[in-house]
Amino acid sequence: QVQLVGSGGGLVQPGGSLRLPCAASVRTFSTFSMGWFRQSPGKEREFVAAISTSDSPFYGDSAKGRFTVARDNAKNTAYLHMNRLEREETAVYYCAAAPDPDIMTDQRKYAYWGQGTQVTVSS
Repeated sequence: QVQLVGSGGGLVQPGGSLRLPCAASVRTFSTFSMGWFRQSPGKEREFVAAISTSDSPFYGDSAKGRFTVARDNAKNTAYLHMNRLEREETAVYYCAAAPDPDIMTDQRKYAYWGQGTQVTVSS
């Protein structure tokens, strides 16, 4: 069983930045690809970014050029760095882990999910 604990959410002004850590309680963290999704009120959960076990990142269209996904296997933690945040990106952000080395954009491929952390972009 893998437990994921997301954190780092909060209130940020438009144009601001946040870093969302996701800590995993598993010694084999390096064998899991990691993904980030978000869900705004009234909308379906959408893919944001992912990183493979070999540190290859992949971004959804809205994240390209502004977000960075990273992982630190020594700390069993993945990170989503978000820059130039927009009001429309207010959502609950979820990290997820898949027992697969490749990048996954389909949320159905992820076996484990964090509890979600609220990000509010507002002035």
